[in-house]
Amino acid sequence: MSIKIGILGYGNLGRGVECAIKQNDDMELTCVFTRRDPSSVKILTSGVNVYNVNDILAHKDEVDVLIICGGSATDLPEMTPKYARDFNVIDSFDTHAKIPEHFANVDAAAKAGGNIAMISVGWDPGMFSLNRAYANAILPEGSDYTFWGRGVSQGHSDAIRRIEGVADARQYTIPVEAAVEAVRSGSNPELSTRQKHTRECFVVAKDGADKAKIEKEIVTMPNYFSDYDTTVHFISQEELDRDHKGIPHGGMVIRSGVTGWDKENKHVIEYKLTLDSNPEFTSSVLIAYARAAYRMNKEGMSGCKTVFDVAPAYLLNVSGEEMRAHML
Repeated sequence: MSIKIGILGYGNLGRGVECAIKQNDDMELTCVFTRRDPSSVKILTSGVNVYNVNDILAHKDEVDVLIICGGSATDLPEMTPKYARDFNVIDSFDTHAKIPEHFANVDAAAKAGGNIAMISVGWDPGMFSLNRAYANAILPEGSDYTFWGRGVSQGHSDAIRRIEGVADARQYTIPVEAAVEAVRSGSNPELSTRQKHTRECFVVAKDGADKAKIEKEIVTMPNYFSDYDTTVHFISQEELDRDHKGIPHGGMVIRSGVTGWDKENKHVIEYKLTLDSNPEFTSSVLIAYARAAYRMNKEGMSGCKTVFDVAPAYLLNVSGEEMRAHML
């Protein structure tokens, strides 16, 4: 029997989830919910209906797991606890500082409905979180380092587009190679924000816009660029569309630690991702955890869960025997 998946929100992430379902033969897409006019939303899967989100409860029986593809700033803090009362849900909430608050809100709702709610599922938080946990367990004396990129930061790109005179923009986060190599050496360096990453911006200015003013606003923008060495390139819309249309990303989680009676031996654990499509990879992680949520709920579990709470066997569409024979 297939696990019935519903998608709430059909942007880049929702489309990625739809593609990921196609690669998992124990799952099927049963419905898509949107805040837009359903007739305006064209999906890839034939025979699957698109409904307005206001009608979601009428289709409760058609969904085993609802994947909520909204933004972390305003959508998920409201939507995940709301729908966790009636569905097993998954989200990709990624505002790290607010995860404890989000967890508490979602946990109460999911327990009230007897459902499983998986939050903060993706690659960071998500797969990077798991690798931090495993590395800390193995090397209790050491230091953690996370590098992001090279990749497009959608939030930083949006921040640039809000500047007066900007027509379009892409911003890349880039690890400083010297910092990465220092960490890989096992020397446990202390690195400032500026020493770990640089930012590179490709900007399309509107006709007649003051480019010097735009550049100054970018490089001095607090919380986004002021703490980094930032380079700004002005290019045409045609160049941006041609050379920067994708949403690649990735990065590394590294832990450097020591073992031995006198701490004489150094060890470095590294997990690296190189992603052509940030939303499609995130969607693939969401689908794996949707399988886990379904299985865990079938076993009688409820409440809010994170990647830390899920045994690897729940994630795979293979038997324990197959896992032991081919992956152990």
